[in-house]
Amino acid sequence: MTKDMTLVRIYLSEADHGGKRNLLTEIMGILHDHHKVHGVTVFRGIAGFGAKGIVHSADLLRLTQRLPLVVEFFDEPAIVEAALTVLQDIVPPGHVISWPVSCRA
Repeated sequence: MTKDMTLVRIYLSEADHGGKRNLLTEIMGILHDHHKVHGVTVFRGIAGFGAKGIVHSADLLRLTQRLPLVVEFFDEPAIVEAALTVLQDIVPPGHVISWPVSCRA
């Protein structure tokens, strides 16, 4: 049996900030405390660049706080839409992608 779900990826930097806290902390609070989504995973990249084309990478000479982060979560479409409505006010435009998926139960 499968269930229709929506999968979301949010692309950030460790240095991004939300209102009063780190943006990742803000997003995790919204997804966990307010919308109780099925699951969230945060991936920390070892290198990446954004729209400005500045490459940030992890190496021994530079301990950067600007490495890329990917927040991935999934849930039923209605719950995801409710969460994205709140997140759109704090996540930079163009940093969220989503697509329908099937979850095997």
